[in-house]
Amino acid sequence: MFVLGNALRAVAELLGTLAHIYVFILIGRVIISWVNADRFNPIVRLIDNLTEPLLGRIRRFVPPIAGLDFSILIAILLVQVGVQGFLVRSLIDLAHRLR
Repeated sequence: MFVLGNALRAVAELLGTLAHIYVFILIGRVIISWVNADRFNPIVRLIDNLTEPLLGRIRRFVPPIAGLDFSILIAILLVQVGVQGFLVRSLIDLAHRLR
């Protein structure tokens, strides 16, 4: 069972790393909105394509308030708490029990 535990731990660490990267992409989206970057730039389009599916779903439930879009803040909190705080930690705990 230790092989399964090690594999599960590796998956958990990979998910944690991907969550960190996604948070940095979300922060990049914030910076892009502040500097009014060229929307035809391939990097800007990539960041928009990576973040818009999650942000669009959040905007359905939390519309902009007084002209401020809180969807990115909510997305960062969801990734930090939901993925890193709950999912990754649960998988690591499960991996330890399988060892």
